[in-house]
Amino acid sequence: MKILTYLLAYRRFLLIVLTPLLLLPLPLIIKTKEAECAYTLFVIAIFWLTEALPLAVSALLPAFMFPLFGIMGSKQVAAAYFKDFHLLLIGVICLATSIEKWNLHKRVALKMVMLVGVNPAWLTLGFMVSCAFLSMWLSNTSAAAMVMPIVEAVAQQITRAETEADELEMSCSNGSINPALELDENIGEYENPDWKEKEKRVNGKSKKDKYSGIFKVMCLCVAYSATIGGLTTITGTSTNLIFTEHFNSRYPGCQCINFGSWFILSIPIAVIILLLSWVWLQWLFLGFDFKNMFKCGKKKTAREEASSQVIQEEYKKLGPISYPETVTLVLFILMTLLWFTRDPGFIPGWSSLFPKYKSYITDSTAALVIGLLFFIIPAKTLSRTSNGENTVFGYTPLITWKEFQSCMPWEIAILVGGGFALADGCEVSKLSEWVASKLTPLGSLPLWLIILISCLIVTSVTEVASNPATITIFLPILSPLAEAIHVNPLFILIPATLSNAIVFSYGHLTIMDMVKAGLGINIIGVAVVMLGIMTWIVPIFDLYTYPSWVPNIPSTNGTGL
Repeated sequence: MKILTYLLAYRRFLLIVLTPLLLLPLPLIIKTKEAECAYTLFVIAIFWLTEALPLAVSALLPAFMFPLFGIMGSKQVAAAYFKDFHLLLIGVICLATSIEKWNLHKRVALKMVMLVGVNPAWLTLGFMVSCAFLSMWLSNTSAAAMVMPIVEAVAQQITRAETEADELEMSCSNGSINPALELDENIGEYENPDWKEKEKRVNGKSKKDKYSGIFKVMCLCVAYSATIGGLTTITGTSTNLIFTEHFNSRYPGCQCINFGSWFILSIPIAVIILLLSWVWLQWLFLGFDFKNMFKCGKKKTAREEASSQVIQEEYKKLGPISYPETVTLVLFILMTLLWFTRDPGFIPGWSSLFPKYKSYITDSTAALVIGLLFFIIPAKTLSRTSNGENTVFGYTPLITWKEFQSCMPWEIAILVGGGFALADGCEVSKLSEWVASKLTPLGSLPLWLIILISCLIVTSVTEVASNPATITIFLPILSPLAEAIHVNPLFILIPATLSNAIVFSYGHLTIMDMVKAGLGINIIGVAVVMLGIMTWIVPIFDLYTYPSWVPNIPSTNGTGL
């Protein structure tokens, strides 16, 4: 029994030690560069999937394993750990830091919720839209963390209002006008069969279940909308960033994936998933009452009055929009415009102003230009006193380096660097070509089935591993697969990336709540992604045409189209 206890206590240590030892025969018996690279890949993949070591620590393994195996030199590996992706991330985090510091995110979220109204269904949709919008520019976790305090404040006020309404209803059922006079008699009120009948069902659910259902829906909606919103922009999730850098590094002749093209292909997917998820969660926990949702001019319930009061009070606390908020908003709009207009495709973008080195400019260029301004523009302006003199403040920029460091996701930066190093090692060692040759028989399957299988495998693995680790492992495998079956790589890489990013878990609720809600949303997500990749995304990238920028790999099978 003691041995078993020790094994359980040190299982992570044993996994770290035994994994490399058990896989060691692979490079010792098959003495090729492909086997040595595969050994490195397997060890890192197991560490990532089990999280035996921190993700960033596991990502550093190629830095010494590749030089020791003679696959890549130390300088070559080190160069893979910092690329264009990291510069883009730095610029975006500068914006996110300023948004969080000056509470611009809270103002945007509250304003959006106020616009949709306080009906429970519309209120939930308002939280989803505001959280999804924030997660387009901030990390999913940050967006959810920003909106959740507002949701909790609304939930607490609803609970208080509903309790008062129930007490009033109970006292009125006994013929009392003043509920305070009936405190002693109300102790046994729930034994009254007439009250039991009133308590039983409201729209098919008990009042108690319905109140708790509202809180569940709000929590789940914030969690899932944070993930769904991140699908729409390259900077919205680490998964999108990893895909973009992998694709542009592997296929430098393409340059078709940028901020604008990704937004165009993903915004319909995100909107459809968001609306269907809203309907699914409403139906699952509350039931969908269309009559009350669209009934105009009706008197607000206690719950709606409480929600409205909290939201109005929270917005008033923010006061008028401040100077730092205004500057942050202007810089945010400017960064977005620079991204969209750099190279829109249908018209010449501003990058055409530099014809000799147009290809040198990427989305990270615009992100860095705007990001650096946050360290330069002062956070306060001169103000005049009553006698007309200027009050001089000490110079403080919109954000400081310490504030930036606290927001910078260094683990993601190192993890992505490790993924790039692995991808480079697979190319140099010819492991990618070996994988492609073994995957060629899959070309006999219909294309839609290959895409669906890829999406389901990635989605399943993501349920037990982190999103960045999963997509980092699968992109170097799926790219050779597309080349081997002579299919445009975007046909497989885009849906796999989006399916990976959709999966999300939230630990604030019961396991059964997450299973019921998550399973439905995962199915919705994969179905919508499949619909998009087979319809409107096809003409955007001319997917049915095999592009010239893909390496020419001999293929003996058709694509099954």
